[in-house]
Amino acid sequence: MTEAQTGRAESSLDVASLLRPDVVGPRIAEATGDDAWTDFSADLIAGGKSNLTFVISSGAGELILRRPPTGKLLPSAHDMGREARIQQGLVGTGVPVATIVLNETSGDDLGVPYYVMEKVEGHVIRDELPAGYAESDDDKAAMADAQIDALVALHAVDQEAVGLGDLGRPDGYLERQLRRWLGQSEKASETVRADRLPDLARRLGESMPQSPPSRITHGDYRMDNCVVDPDDPGRIKAILDWELSTLGDPVADLAQTVLYWGDREGPEVPLIPHLTTEPGWPGPDRLLERYCAATGTDPAHMPWYLAFASFKFAAIAQGVATRFEAGDMAGQEALDIGPQIRDLVDHGHAILDSRSGGSNA
Repeated sequence: MTEAQTGRAESSLDVASLLRPDVVGPRIAEATGDDAWTDFSADLIAGGKSNLTFVISSGAGELILRRPPTGKLLPSAHDMGREARIQQGLVGTGVPVATIVLNETSGDDLGVPYYVMEKVEGHVIRDELPAGYAESDDDKAAMADAQIDALVALHAVDQEAVGLGDLGRPDGYLERQLRRWLGQSEKASETVRADRLPDLARRLGESMPQSPPSRITHGDYRMDNCVVDPDDPGRIKAILDWELSTLGDPVADLAQTVLYWGDREGPEVPLIPHLTTEPGWPGPDRLLERYCAATGTDPAHMPWYLAFASFKFAAIAQGVATRFEAGDMAGQEALDIGPQIRDLVDHGHAILDSRSGGSNA
């Protein structure tokens, strides 16, 4: 990937304290069998608003290192060992993942766990397409289809068969999610509060559908968390950023992806690139229809799930904005997203209002 494609950030990061090359370098050299890794340089990849992702470089080439953000961490959040283990478990399943090189779970090296994985060559697409890439509407449709097909492949994995049956509790996922994200919202700074979010959580709780059988869910699945083949827009080479993965409701995972994809007639989703809402890209209905056709999912409850996705991401965005205000995002530029968060909550209410008026699709 070129620097423009990875979106590397110019920053004054103290790499020596964040990554400790003098300690981590020898660990990577031992894991790879290549002494060139005893010393490396690092660039922060812009775009990640939670865990910190670096391209690390040495005479041996390039790898990716992920570690938690600085500052006080929320309980159970930013579990690097778990994130690496998920990718290791999915190898050979048909779900495209990067190879894990080193999974350091003790925290002895950096004071926090971290992991290192291969750098998969391809395009990580955020705000714009690479020059000359996927210029036709057919190519853009192929990218949408590939994204959904990879999600279908993930939801088809038998978690017990790949050793991930303990990834989460199989029952009560939606109830736990409502409690968790409402609780996180209550910790948000005053500037990103959303007064209608608790009521949205209440309404969702009162109208909750029965979940299908539990499956491995990604929890943050969108285009810029994928590496796309530079020669084939219809092929995903790796899915990235497994921080929020768990055992859960696969339809909720789909709804989150559809929210991220965006709708030209819907609200602007904060923190998420808006490329796929531009002319030439298929609308969210294509994603929904392809997934339902491949999995046999009944679309009748999709409005509830889409409202739930709006609620969940509003709470996530509140947490990100709060960490920015606290200076815990390693020098990344702060964002004023309070109005967008509140618009997203209003959108969730509007979906439920429409559903209660007799809409089932």
